[in-house]
Amino acid sequence: MTVKEAIPACAEGAYDTREEDTPEGRDRGTGGARDPGAHASPGTAAATVAAGRAAQELGLRRNEFELAVHLGLIAVTEMPGGGRPRVREREIARLREEPGYPDGLVERVRTVGTAEGAALLGIVPARFTRLARAGCFSPVTFYLNRYRAVVWLYLADELASFAVREPALLAGRMPQEMRTRLEAGGDRRARNWRAQRIERVLRRTEDPWARAAVEASALDSAHLAEVVEDPYERAHLVRVRPEPVFGRPASVAAREAMGELMLADDPDEILWRRINLTLSVEQARDERQAPRPGDDPGGWAPSAPRLAPPVFPKAVAKSAPKPAKDPAPNPPPAPAAAACTVPAPVAVLAPTHAPQPTAPPPLSSAMETPSGARAPSRNRLLTRLGWRRRKDG
Repeated sequence: MTVKEAIPACAEGAYDTREEDTPEGRDRGTGGARDPGAHASPGTAAATVAAGRAAQELGLRRNEFELAVHLGLIAVTEMPGGGRPRVREREIARLREEPGYPDGLVERVRTVGTAEGAALLGIVPARFTRLARAGCFSPVTFYLNRYRAVVWLYLADELASFAVREPALLAGRMPQEMRTRLEAGGDRRARNWRAQRIERVLRRTEDPWARAAVEASALDSAHLAEVVEDPYERAHLVRVRPEPVFGRPASVAAREAMGELMLADDPDEILWRRINLTLSVEQARDERQAPRPGDDPGGWAPSAPRLAPPVFPKAVAKSAPKPAKDPAPNPPPAPAAAACTVPAPVAVLAPTHAPQPTAPPPLSSAMETPSGARAPSRNRLLTRLGWRRRKDG
């Protein structure tokens, strides 16, 4: 469908690319989320089909099927014990019953490059690139050409919606603010791609630590260490980070390119991601603490900070019998000697054990250790985040 065909269709209410805000629409738009049936059991495995067969039955190519799952148009089911996700037969039946099948489903996952997208909008490729760099529409995926350069792809559905929504940007001079940003070298394609990808992954993620790991995926190791100071929490974020539904790209070059594109590069975007990660980690800590070495697999219960090293109990055990031995051999004749010998262990034990009945002194962020660290409050983290941001600037 071209722009000229889309404009009158949209005016009649027959061309709307946005999902309805209904429970059914939210179920379809969960970013490749699992079916309400959660994980398939061995008894229901017969009611599911492999991804390749599902794509064939729906009339989609493999890359179109994976994109449809990523966009949340097709719900998949995770098998117990891992493995590639499968599709329920009732999900395939639901898609076949939708109006406009199969052309409607194919059109919703159709992607175009710069040249084809410009022809779809009726503009020259140079103007299309400028509009994409300005952030008027976002790429949905990419591939590497033979020179290992990133080639962005856009949803034809989204481009048609943009033409209907902003027809003034397709002709004439661009707004002054947009021209200034482009002349300064601004390019929001990677940033918009990151934002949409993170948002779709968050839709299908419920675990609070996994959601924090999704936010952390946009920060490099230096920024991550500043926001999450506990190394055990950082290691846990790496372990629980959700993987793509169909795994990472096969080629090494594509994996490296995706790793670079996933990192925020603009200062304001980095600050925004740091704030989101701070809030997400706080919510995850309220739910449960990150596991540490020696903890039970089921979870970790927070304990009080340990102020004394573990070697102190051994020293106490050796010195404890001494006061009991001295009164036994010579109780009556040596009261002065007892007065001299008894205070000795008391003087040694007082610095280590006297403060224990009282509340331990508050630990600052610099004094906290990875093994017994207590997470600072949200306000303290945000204050530290803002202070470091001003220092960097």
